[in-house]
Amino acid sequence: MLAISLDGRLAPPEGGAAQLGGRGDRRALEQALAWADAALIGAGTLRAHRCTCLLHDQQLLDQRLAVGRSLQPTAVVVTGQRQPNFPVDWPFFQQPLDRWLLRPADPTDPTRLEDGFDHLHTLRHDWFSTIASLAARGIERIVLLGGAQLTAALLQADVVDELQLTLTPRVLGGPHGWVPWHGITLPKHLADASAWALQEAVALDGDELLVRYCRRRSSS
Repeated sequence: MLAISLDGRLAPPEGGAAQLGGRGDRRALEQALAWADAALIGAGTLRAHRCTCLLHDQQLLDQRLAVGRSLQPTAVVVTGQRQPNFPVDWPFFQQPLDRWLLRPADPTDPTRLEDGFDHLHTLRHDWFSTIASLAARGIERIVLLGGAQLTAALLQADVVDELQLTLTPRVLGGPHGWVPWHGITLPKHLADASAWALQEAVALDGDELLVRYCRRRSSS
């Protein structure tokens, strides 16, 4: 789930954190986090924000506890680097949650765990296999919190079951769209009019609009 500008941007032209989405978007975000086993966070998104989103709503926290789940979903940071070296003084590493690092296999030191992380998981040869391997470790419900490169990779693999976008009344311009416009070729069938089914469209405070589309898949 993502908050985007009217022109489909995640960040201002100069890059960095855009801080899009108001109170209604925050509520929708917390509801998604309450449902999730884990949140996927791209390395670039973590570098831009240096923290991740937490659940604060007490009713949602109580719901997780009532079914024996941790207060916060696991944060799974995805990187293409074998040794990403995230500074451990970032707020992310003091937040009260379980931190996993999802990275390519490092043949020189396959079990080395990056400082600040609780668990290591290896990226498989494709995203379908990677998601299956996460499910085998108990992570089945996954929310994507960004960024654009990770979103594009998951769309390329056609493993996205739902898009939840909050349109915010801002026009940012620049190259930082929620799906990169260069160097990315998505499957043609995702552009079919029948590929996505509208599930919900809700007006939020601050002239924002939340839309939710589910992926239509053939029974085969």
